[in-house]
Amino acid sequence: MKHGNRRYLRVLSATSLAGASLVTMVGASGASARSHASSPVKIGISLSLSGDFSADGQAFQQGYKLWAADINRAGGLLGHKVVLDIKSDASSPTQVVTNYQALISNDHVALTFGPFSSLLSLPAAKAVSRYGYALVEGAGGAPSVFQAGLHNVFDVSLPVADDLMPFAKWVTSLPAAKRPKTVAFVTSNDPFTEPQVTTIEPLLRKAHIKTVYNHVFPAEVTDYTSIADAVAASKPQAVVLGSVDVPTVSAFMQAFEQSGFSPKVFIATGGPDQGSTFIKSVGLKNANGMMVPNAWYGGSANPLSRVMVAQYVKKYGGTASQVSSDVAEAYSVGEVVAQAVKATGGFNNQKIIKYLHSGVTLQSVQGPVRFNGLGENTVPTAFTFQWQGAKFVQVNPVNDRNSVRVLYPKPAWGK
Repeated sequence: MKHGNRRYLRVLSATSLAGASLVTMVGASGASARSHASSPVKIGISLSLSGDFSADGQAFQQGYKLWAADINRAGGLLGHKVVLDIKSDASSPTQVVTNYQALISNDHVALTFGPFSSLLSLPAAKAVSRYGYALVEGAGGAPSVFQAGLHNVFDVSLPVADDLMPFAKWVTSLPAAKRPKTVAFVTSNDPFTEPQVTTIEPLLRKAHIKTVYNHVFPAEVTDYTSIADAVAASKPQAVVLGSVDVPTVSAFMQAFEQSGFSPKVFIATGGPDQGSTFIKSVGLKNANGMMVPNAWYGGSANPLSRVMVAQYVKKYGGTASQVSSDVAEAYSVGEVVAQAVKATGGFNNQKIIKYLHSGVTLQSVQGPVRFNGLGENTVPTAFTFQWQGAKFVQVNPVNDRNSVRVLYPKPAWGK
């Protein structure tokens, strides 16, 4: 919950350290550089290590670092050790631009990976585009990111407008006697959340699920009590919450519990997919029955995912259900870029962009990745997941052999 080409050749030389390796970067013009096999390749990343998106930013950092450790154990990128140059943007669209400018102009990174959230991915993509860099990201799938007409941005994850479709198909397919009669839509004014909510509202209305509350609140809101109380007062049987992080959904859950309101269905666009971070915030019993859309979960049967999850658990502890989807999104960025670097034979951003736009299908822990002309991944599958006891399980699409029965209605708080 939950995204260029170089204009000139940059040569980095270690002039003050005797015997240091020469590192020559590759320019967008196609000029190839011969760099010593042992010299590192630096990748620039801006992440929200503080501020509103800090929980997600920190999980993204885990995913990027896990990928870097894995690729280095395998010999690096074309024989070059990967070094991650990570700067904190404090969840600020202004700071994210400053960070990428510094990473390229001052730190002379060879490649750039994306930040967290569509809110930051768009200004980041614009910033690195001025230098001709590709920006491959895993959490910037809002339509606004791709409507900007940029050629250098690629999102390895599911386009957000499709996230809630499996949920909508499930809830509207329920027998009329069991189907929720009313629904409340409440969402942050965020490019990640609003497209999801607006896409499914007419589908539920067509199935005679009446909207009793529909509200968009400013992204800057920090106290959600009055909004949550208004939702509770409308007494909807289903709640669709457009949330971008754990604190938001946790605040709504707490307010609902305090008011004695417990809907039959509660799905949040972001938060419940954050594994142990979510459970620590809301408690395991309160999490029971909470739903969230995504394209990946810790129990994925994807062989690449199983390896990554095992390595994550070994390093950080916990269980597969406690692995944040952010980890997989970040790890997928590294996988896709590594395949592009190998296919193009270097770190030329112009060639990487052309390759990623070629229609090739790549593989990641989230599944296959194939970009359209806008840079959206056109081949991922949308799922719905639910906390059932201590397990985070796949419940939609209902005809998928890996889906289990939805826990419906959602148990009361603390049950």
